[in-house]
Amino acid sequence: MSAYVEAPFTETAERRELRKAVASLGAKYGEQYFTKVATEGRKSTELWQEAGKLGYLGVSIPEEYGGGGGDIGDLAAVCEELATTGCPLLLMVVSPAIVGTTIAQYGTEEQKQRWLPGLADGSATYAFSITEPDAGSNSHNITTNAAKTEDGGWVLNGGKTYISGVDEASHLLVVARAADAKTGKLKPALFMVPTDAEGFSATEIPMGIVSPEKQFTLFFDDVRLPADALIGSEGAGLEQLFAGLNPERIMAASMATGTARWAINKAVAYAKEREVWGKPIGTHQAIAHPLARLHIDVEMARLLTQKAAALYAAGDLLGAGEAANMAKVAAGEAAAQAVDQAIQTHGGNGLALEYGLVQAVASSRLSNIAPVSREMALNFVAQFSLGLPKSY
Repeated sequence: MSAYVEAPFTETAERRELRKAVASLGAKYGEQYFTKVATEGRKSTELWQEAGKLGYLGVSIPEEYGGGGGDIGDLAAVCEELATTGCPLLLMVVSPAIVGTTIAQYGTEEQKQRWLPGLADGSATYAFSITEPDAGSNSHNITTNAAKTEDGGWVLNGGKTYISGVDEASHLLVVARAADAKTGKLKPALFMVPTDAEGFSATEIPMGIVSPEKQFTLFFDDVRLPADALIGSEGAGLEQLFAGLNPERIMAASMATGTARWAINKAVAYAKEREVWGKPIGTHQAIAHPLARLHIDVEMARLLTQKAAALYAAGDLLGAGEAANMAKVAAGEAAAQAVDQAIQTHGGNGLALEYGLVQAVASSRLSNIAPVSREMALNFVAQFSLGLPKSY
C-alpha cells in the first residue's frame, strides 16, 4: 500500500497514527483468535476490553465523559483497522456509534453522565433495537409502542427482530412509538431499556454466520420504564433516529472496507507464494487484474466513507446521509466481491477452514443487507441525489 502524503484529501496525522496503533492491537489478536472465539461460542471479550482500556472504543465520546473527544470518522477508522486484521467488531457499529452518538447529542446531562463513561472505557455495552418483523426497512411502520403512565413513566409493548448483541448488553436503545405531547400523534421515540427488565425477553435466531455477536428476536410485554428512560424529546424521535442511523451506515461501510482489505491481503499473499508452472500465480493477469480492480473499488469506498464522516462531523446531515448511503453500497459490494475473489484466488484451498476465507462468506454477504439493504440505500440516492420520484 502506498505511503500517506500530506494533501487536502488525506486524513489528519492524528487519525493516521490512530490507525497504526489500532492495526497493531488487531494484529496482536488476529483472525485466528477471532475465529476461535466465534466457533467456540465465546465473545471477543479480551479484545473488546483492551480496545476500551486503550481508549479506542471511546474515541468519539466527548472528553468530559471520559472519551477521546474525536468524531465518527475516528471511530470508523478504529472499526476499519480491526476488521482489516480479521477482527470485525459488530458491536462497535451499535454501541458507541449509534447509542453513544444519540445520547451525546440528545441526552440530558444526567443521562450523559450515566451512560457515556462506560462506553468510553469499554466497560458498558448497549444494543440498538429498531427492526420489526412486519416493518423491515420501513422505520415509519414500526408498531412497538410506549404509553405514558400517570406517574410520568412509560409502559412498553411490542417486538423486534434481528437485534445484535443483546446477550452482551446491559441496556437497549429501543425505537418505539409514543403520543406527541402537543398533537397526540404517534411519533418515534427512543428509550433506554434494561435487558433485565421485567416483561422483557429475547430468543436467539440461529444464524449461519461465524461471529461472536448473536442475533435475537425481542419481546416487550408491559415493560415499565421510568420517565428518564426517554432519550431526547417525545416529538423529535424521527430526527434523533436518523442522527444515529448516519453513523450506523458510516460504521458499517468501514467494517465492510476493512473486511475487503483483509480478504485482498490474504489473496495477494497467497498469489505471491503459490507457484504453478514455475512462477507465482500472481504473475498471471487472470489473478492479478481482479485483485487490482478490487483494490480500486475498496479505495473508492474508503474515500466515500471518509467524506460521509467529514460531512457528519461538520453538521451537514443531508450531505452525510447521501455520502453514507453511497459508501454503504460501495463498501458492501466490495466486501462481498473481495471475499469471493480471495476464495477464487486460493482455488480449492479457499474452501478449507484453515485458510479462514470460507467462514467469511456469510458475514461479507451480510454487508449488502444490513444495517440497511443495498436496495434501500439506492432508493435514497435515486430520490435525493438524482431527484427521481419516491418509490415507496
